Amino acid sequence: MNNQQLWQAILGSLEISLSKANFNTWFKNTSIAERGPGFIVLGVPSAFNRDWIAAKYHQEMLKSLKTIMPEIREIKYQVGAAKNAEPGKADLGNPPKRDSGQQSKPSPSSGAHSSGLNPKYLFETFIVGKNSELAHAAASAASKSPGGQFNPLFIYGGVGLGKTHLMQAVGHKILENSGKGKILYVTSEKFTNDYIESLKEKRVDDFKKAYRGLDALLIDDIQFLAGKESTQEEFFHTFNELKDKGKQIIITSDRPPKEIPAIEQRLVSRFEWGMVADIQAPDLETRMAILRNKMEKRGALISEEILFFIAENIQNNVRELEGALNRLAVYQQMENKGLVLEQAKNILASLFASKKRSASPKKISEVVAEFYNIQMGDLLKQSRKKEFVKPRQIAMFLIRRELDNSFPSIGDFFGGRDHTTVMHAVEKITGLVAKNSQIKQEVDLIMNKLLM
Repeated sequence: MNNQQLWQAILGSLEISLSKANFNTWFKNTSIAERGPGFIVLGVPSAFNRDWIAAKYHQEMLKSLKTIMPEIREIKYQVGAAKNAEPGKADLGNPPKRDSGQQSKPSPSSGAHSSGLNPKYLFETFIVGKNSELAHAAASAASKSPGGQFNPLFIYGGVGLGKTHLMQAVGHKILENSGKGKILYVTSEKFTNDYIESLKEKRVDDFKKAYRGLDALLIDDIQFLAGKESTQEEFFHTFNELKDKGKQIIITSDRPPKEIPAIEQRLVSRFEWGMVADIQAPDLETRMAILRNKMEKRGALISEEILFFIAENIQNNVRELEGALNRLAVYQQMENKGLVLEQAKNILASLFASKKRSASPKKISEVVAEFYNIQMGDLLKQSRKKEFVKPRQIAMFLIRRELDNSFPSIGDFFGGRDHTTVMHAVEKITGLVAKNSQIKQEVDLIMNKLLM
């Protein structure tokens, strides 16, 4: 296994446990610069990245490395390009304190690399299913006529369903069609950090020039601007200027605009000016098609029986599908032989078990409360207010479905309610999920947040 294959396997494991925003922010443009006896040298783009990765993800990376290559006992870090590093110039060993201001200024320019676009996120590599037909059609239209009817394009859905893929595919297609253009993909976290740094360093004009001079702004996970009043103010003016110039804006979120808590109403109304499209969890056939596509691109050969097992057990997250497939492919490379179903089940058992262990009545209720922007106590108290009843019933439904807790125990958790109340809630939400697409979407989004 070469360095690239090894690092892709590690990234596959990290993608499963991290949110997309964190994964993109910290692991983009990282690679293994060197591998020696008992260690690897990880190339990172800046001292800031090095410090954060070393502090937050070092042990997780080392654990994943030891699973694949037990002989690896140490990770060192090198700031700068992994390839063609001069001997003796590597910044190795324990990371020093953060260098202030490193890599904070946005530098959008033409070309996929400087625009923050991932070369693998193309329309050609996106598997379209019933769950994503509308979003795909809208993205395709926006790429052919940027700044036109579908501006802004707002795509929402759960974690790992393809929002970022579609968004970046539009950016690639605009560059391909125009041959030039300033396209920038950022997470809302990166936009916020850039703005804060510009305030600290008194270069707000540079920030405005960089972001407002774009031909297309692709901003991911806009829900994380919630409560950040100054950043929302700056984004509001950035949005207005780009829109007035006829520049394309694409936004993603884990929920529709109106359901994002602590976002100014004037922003919500602008998000709805163009096209709002959702991506839902893929059905079984689409999940199988995604797995076959990923398998072919990896050059792996995994039986349909095993692919079906993965598709049946991972239903709400495309990145988790890919992560499971990567894990099996790495095992095959190491053992240089095919897999049977029982082996695959054993290899993936820890993945499925860790997801189940993370759930509890308290955890489920906390995620539900956060999703509906209410307090945990609102679910437990004896209130019949409409804004509390629906979340409470959904929490009861999920605890029953995911944990198989008894009706009396669920009633006890929710302030000593009678078991018949719980039964009614579970039956009601079960029926709504089956026939109400909006309720199903909300339940799927909650499950995605629960499994992050």
